[in-house]
Amino acid sequence: MAPKPKEKPKASAATAAISVEDLFTSLNRHIQRSEYEQAVKVSDQIIAAAPGDEDAIRCKVVALVKGDCIEEALAAIKEFSKKASSVDLSFFKAYCLYRQNKLDEALESLKGHEGSNESMLLESQILYRLGKMGASVDIYQNLQKSKIDSLEINLVAGLVSAGKASEVQGTLDSLRVKATSSFELAYNTACSLIEREKYKDAEQLLLSARRIGQETLMEENFADDDVEIELAPIAVQIAYVQQILGNTQEAVAAYTDLVKRNLADDPSLVVAVNNLIALKGPKDISDGLRKLDKLIEKSDGPEKFQLARGLDLKLSQKQREAIYTNRALLLLHSNKMDQARELVGALPGIFPGSLMPVLLQAAVHVRENKAAKAEEILGQYADKFPDKSKVILLARAQVAAAAGHPQIAADSLANIPDIQHKPATVATLVSLKERAGDIDGADAVFDSAIRWWSNAMTEDNKLNIIMQEAAAFKLRHGRKEEAARLYEELVKSHGSIEALVGLIQTAAHGDVEKAEVYEKKLKPLPGLKAIDVDSLEKTSGAKHAEKGPAVGVTETYEAKNKDKAKKKRKRKPKYPKGFDPANPGPPPDPERWLPKRERSSYRPKRKDKRAAQIRGSQGAVAKEAASSSDTKSNQPANPKGASQNAGTEQPKASSKSRKKSRK
Repeated sequence: MAPKPKEKPKASAATAAISVEDLFTSLNRHIQRSEYEQAVKVSDQIIAAAPGDEDAIRCKVVALVKGDCIEEALAAIKEFSKKASSVDLSFFKAYCLYRQNKLDEALESLKGHEGSNESMLLESQILYRLGKMGASVDIYQNLQKSKIDSLEINLVAGLVSAGKASEVQGTLDSLRVKATSSFELAYNTACSLIEREKYKDAEQLLLSARRIGQETLMEENFADDDVEIELAPIAVQIAYVQQILGNTQEAVAAYTDLVKRNLADDPSLVVAVNNLIALKGPKDISDGLRKLDKLIEKSDGPEKFQLARGLDLKLSQKQREAIYTNRALLLLHSNKMDQARELVGALPGIFPGSLMPVLLQAAVHVRENKAAKAEEILGQYADKFPDKSKVILLARAQVAAAAGHPQIAADSLANIPDIQHKPATVATLVSLKERAGDIDGADAVFDSAIRWWSNAMTEDNKLNIIMQEAAAFKLRHGRKEEAARLYEELVKSHGSIEALVGLIQTAAHGDVEKAEVYEKKLKPLPGLKAIDVDSLEKTSGAKHAEKGPAVGVTETYEAKNKDKAKKKRKRKPKYPKGFDPANPGPPPDPERWLPKRERSSYRPKRKDKRAAQIRGSQGAVAKEAASSSDTKSNQPANPKGASQNAGTEQPKASSKSRKKSRK
């Protein structure tokens, strides 16, 4: 028998371990060099050699995420979750869902990882993207003790977005961090100053942020173009501050330079384009629409419109809403009502809970001369969301007032409690109710405002202003007793001269004695003492005397006028240069200012006898000949006689003119 073939020896466990270690060494080298595609391939080799290796699985998922292969990463997570159930990849799944903007699913995947710093940071980012700024800031504040690098940058950004810009400086002081410690922190702190309307301070800090950023990035060997791209958000914010400060030309130049050079990240470039369009307004509608059409595109998904180049994931809700709003306004200005109606109809689905889509819907109806429909939409929204109704009711009042519906406008303003008793609101309500013919309602507005300001404990109390206007209103509408009472209260409490005059005028209609009593409190005007009333009534008025009292002001005034008329200063006549009044010479021609044709020496030019020659094509007939032939149609048609008649009439006219010229 032939001998059996020898079996190949199996690889020992030590040989396999060495092979896997080499693969991990290669994997580490690829990761350090950011060669993520090669790292994925080596990870697959390790997993094939050692199935279920937790480190290899995690390295593959991270390499896919770093290489922006989010779909492949989710597929790998799903696969490994089935094969190796012991490996927990829920955090990586949450991050991939966050990158795909599936924020609710990402939060759901994070459940069970609330304690770790990485999970808390990701959760705060998800909440920030969802617009829940308060919850995001709370997580950042809980992480302050963890000593995470650059945590203060995100914390300040969250405070600004949450509307807590006033807390930024206190937070930096508690963290013992200066705003200029990094250009990112300086930028975020400048944004907080902008929210607090400290634009000059914000401008200085932004300039410092740009200088610090240039120094930092140049030390890290960034190329010049890359430095410009990294610092583009700061450049856009500086231009915005210039725009707010009224430096329009500088802002336009900065925005235009950013757009033309195209050295900016997509969010900064889009913000620059949007701000430039808003700055120009309706001046260049076609150019603005053309630029925005490149940013907004239709989609087949549930949301009919979306931003191009993935900008929905890179811009905040406030920024995206501003872009859509500007496009809708430009469509209204250009009278493209169909497109405006389509875009505005899709905005409630894109920005649920926002006020802007409702306001834009009302604007479309107003542009279509459907003010009643706009009032109805705004009123329904105000009733449905009373906590957000202030802006809606103000818009409804404006639409109704412009459409000639004063009662609806007044009712809208009356439903805003916190501005009810401000002088501007009171004046507007009274004016609207007067236009609507509701005098009692207008009077009730004044009475309510007086009661409120009487009990208000504020430093800047407006009671005297309200009472003054209320008294004038009551007097204007015949309510003299109430007006007199208000004027009297004003005189006793504030000693107002205007109120004293009003009280005297009001009391003079019914209580003359009271009017005389208060009339004595008026200070006499200086220079108007001892005036003769009888003579004053006979004249047009009295003139103020500056130098003491004068008796008989009227007579003295007339006498002074007569003296002034007599004592006119005589001035020597001015003669032309070189003229001797002793030897004036011959007098000038009295007809020197008359036109030449009106002077007696005028002789007109003789008329040319050839002026009556017939000109034109052969066979043409002169107008004079034609008219003479019509008048002498009863004479025999003799060509020779016609030419003689035409020749004898013309000299007569010329002889008459010569006779006139000889006279």
